[in-house]
Amino acid sequence: MRGNSGMRDVSKNRIGFWSALVAFVAAVGYSVAQVLQIVGVLRYPWDAILIYGFSLCIATPFILAMLALHYHVSDEKKFWTHAALLFAVIYTMYVTANYVVQLTTVIPMSLQGTLDQSIRVLDQTPHSLFWDFDGLGYVFMGLSTLFAAQVFAKHGLQGWVRRFFLANALVTPLIALVYFYPVFSVTLLLLGFPWGITAPGSILLLAFFFRRRPS
Repeated sequence: MRGNSGMRDVSKNRIGFWSALVAFVAAVGYSVAQVLQIVGVLRYPWDAILIYGFSLCIATPFILAMLALHYHVSDEKKFWTHAALLFAVIYTMYVTANYVVQLTTVIPMSLQGTLDQSIRVLDQTPHSLFWDFDGLGYVFMGLSTLFAAQVFAKHGLQGWVRRFFLANALVTPLIALVYFYPVFSVTLLLLGFPWGITAPGSILLLAFFFRRRPS
């Protein structure tokens, strides 16, 4: 029985590690694409394709990594990981719906010149429906890392995971301000720049946590 349990633990470690690693690579890709868009190196449609594509690739791996974490912690800590997992599910639902619509409907229609009023309402522009979806998604991602941070020790590698998870949660009000402030600007967008450090850093450290965790 212990042998079977050990194999299951190894499988969860591997799933957690590879899921977190994929999410990390996607988060870095998004951050790079966003910077290149701001400085004018990337232009439409490739800026939108890369930003939405990389962002889409964060969501499902992130939720799998949080699921693996939930099954790693002791029973007395499962409230925190359960809450983190629920918030991760909400995040994933919001952003996946948004990015699939942008990549498969809005961008192709705009390139064909058929972005009529019925389709334009789906476009993610400041304070549109899917803009709000995107903002809510990252608010719930921040809440997920806030709750997940509670299960890590305050020293060693776990201490670093805990600090980065908390830092990502603390960036969440800035993300909310960027999305929901009445007037959007590029200067306002830069307020969310710390997310490009805290989110990839959190996910990478989580991958290291799974990699080093004994079976």
